[in-house]
Amino acid sequence: MISEFFQTRFGLTKEGADNLIKGILYTALLDISLMFPVGLYSLLIYMWIEPLTGGEIVDPNLGMFIVLILIVLGIIFAFAWKQYHFVFNTTYTESENRRINLGENLRKLPLSFFENRDLADLTSTIMNDCTDLEHVFSHAVPQLLGSILSLCLVSIGLLIFDWRLAIALLWVVPVAFIILYASKKLIYKGGNLVMADLLKCGDAMQECIESIRDLKSYNHEEEYYDRITGLTSTIEKSRLKAELMSAAGVVTGKVFLNLGIVSVILLGSYLILNSQITIFTLLIFLIASATIYAPVENGLMFLSEIFMMDNKILRSKEIEAQVIEGGLTDYSLDGYDVEFKDVNFNYDDLKDVLNDITFTAKQGEVTALVGPSGGGKSTVSKLAARFWDPVSGKVSLGGQDLSKLDSEKLLENFSIVFQDVILFNNSILENIRVGRKDATDDEVIQAAKLAECDEFVSKLTDGYDTVIGENGELLSGGQRQRISIARAMLKDANVILLDEATSFLDVENESKIQRALSELIKNKTVIIIAHRMRTIANADKIVVLDDGRIAEQGTPEELLAKDGLFKRMVELQNLSGEWQI
Repeated sequence: MISEFFQTRFGLTKEGADNLIKGILYTALLDISLMFPVGLYSLLIYMWIEPLTGGEIVDPNLGMFIVLILIVLGIIFAFAWKQYHFVFNTTYTESENRRINLGENLRKLPLSFFENRDLADLTSTIMNDCTDLEHVFSHAVPQLLGSILSLCLVSIGLLIFDWRLAIALLWVVPVAFIILYASKKLIYKGGNLVMADLLKCGDAMQECIESIRDLKSYNHEEEYYDRITGLTSTIEKSRLKAELMSAAGVVTGKVFLNLGIVSVILLGSYLILNSQITIFTLLIFLIASATIYAPVENGLMFLSEIFMMDNKILRSKEIEAQVIEGGLTDYSLDGYDVEFKDVNFNYDDLKDVLNDITFTAKQGEVTALVGPSGGGKSTVSKLAARFWDPVSGKVSLGGQDLSKLDSEKLLENFSIVFQDVILFNNSILENIRVGRKDATDDEVIQAAKLAECDEFVSKLTDGYDTVIGENGELLSGGQRQRISIARAMLKDANVILLDEATSFLDVENESKIQRALSELIKNKTVIIIAHRMRTIANADKIVVLDDGRIAEQGTPEELLAKDGLFKRMVELQNLSGEWQI
C-alpha cells in the first residue's frame, strides 16, 4: 500500500517506490545510529557528574569505551552504506527510467499533441524537471520521512525516560510543521512564478537562436538583447520572491523550535528545585534537543522543497497521463487508395478548418491539392497520415478507417516530404538512412543519386560522411530538401505525401527531381501540395481547396476548361512569370 501511494503521489515506477521505501528506512536507522554517541556522551557525563553530587567515583574502562566507539562507528558506517545505495544510486537509476518513460510516452502520442505544446516546455520537463526531482528523491523525501520515523522512535524512548521533559522538548515539533504547512499556498505560488518566468525566458532564447539571421539583418540585436536581459532579471526577482515565500514558513518553524529548549530549561529547573529529577537528567534532554532538532530543521526545508516540486511532478504525470492512440496493428489493406468522405475538422473547437471534404486519391495516380494559402491543403495531408483524426466523417486507406489503426504501424505505409525539412547533427549518410534504418550504404547512396544529392555531396571534404550540423545548418535550403526527398525514396512506401517538396529548388534541379520522383511514384498513391502550377501540370487529379471547402476537382484539362478558381490561379501565375524589375 505504501509503495502504491508513492507511485501515485510521485509518479514512480514500482521498483523506484520500493527502493525509496528502503532508502527511508535506512535513513531512519542512520539517524537513530547517529544518536548512539549521545549515549556514550551521557555515560561520560554521568561518570563525571556523579562524584560531584556525592555519588560513587566510577573508574572508566578505556578499553570498553574504545570497543563501544568502534561498534558504534561500524553500525553507522553499515547504515550509511545501505542508505547511500538506496537513496542515491537507485534515485539516479529511477531518474533515468523516468526520462526514458517520458520519451516513450511522447513517442507514442499522436503527432497532433506536439502541435499544441511548447516544445521548450516539453524539453524542460524531461531534462530540468527530472534533474530537480533527483534531488527531491535523493535528499528531501528520504531525509524528511526518515527524520520523522527516527523522531517517533526516539520520542518513545524519551517519554519512557521522563514524559514531562519529553513533552516540553517535543511539543514544538508538530507546531513547526503546522506553521510550514500553513504557508503551502505561498510556496506553490512562488514555484509557479519561477516556472512561468523560466519558460518565457527559454522560449525567448530559443526564438533568438532560431531567428539570429533575421535579427542581424534588420539590426534588431540590441532590442532583443534588452528583452532577454529583462526576462532574466524577472527570473532573478521571481526566484527571490519564491525563496522568501518558502522561507516565511521554514524560518518561522525553525525559530519556534527554539522554544522547546526554553521549555526544557524552565521545566527542568523547576523539577530539579523540587528534587524530582537530577541535573544529569536535564543535561541528557538538553543534549538530545540538539540531536533531535537538527533533523527536524532539515525536515522543514525538505518539506518546503517537496511542496515546490509538486508542480514539476504534475507536469511529468500530465505527459504520462496523455491518451496514447491505440488501434489495430494487424490488418490487411485492399490497395492503397486514400479516401476522404464527408470530413470535417477544426483545431481545439476553433473555427472550422475543413468542411465536408470528399475525394479519393487513387493508387497509381498523382492527386494535387491546390488553392489559396490557408485553404486547408496541409491539414488534409496531415489527416491523410493520421496526424489528426477528423471531428466527423472518415479518412480511409485501402478501405480501412484510419482512426481504428495504430498510428505507428500506419506510417509504415507513408513516405512524407515536408516543406520544413528536419535534419540531424549527423552525417549525410545517416540522415538519409532515417528513411530505412536497415538500408546498406550502397542503397543509401543510390537513393541520394536519384534525389540529385550526389552532385553537391561529391564536393564536400568527407563526402557522404560529412557531418552537416544541427538541422543541416551547413547546407542550403535546396540541398536539405533533396536529402529529405532521398529519405522518401529510400523508404519506398506505397503512399507518398509531398508538401511543397520542391519549393527551395531552382528550375533546373526541380526538373531533375521531378524526373526522379516519376520513378518513385510508379503504381503508388501520391498526394502533392504545390503552388507552382508547373509542378502539378502532369497530375492525374487536382483538388482545389478554398476556405476549407472543395471548390472544384478534376483533371487539369477539365478544370482549365471551366472558368473557376484553378483557371484564375494558372492565369495569375503566368502573368507573374512575365513580371520584370
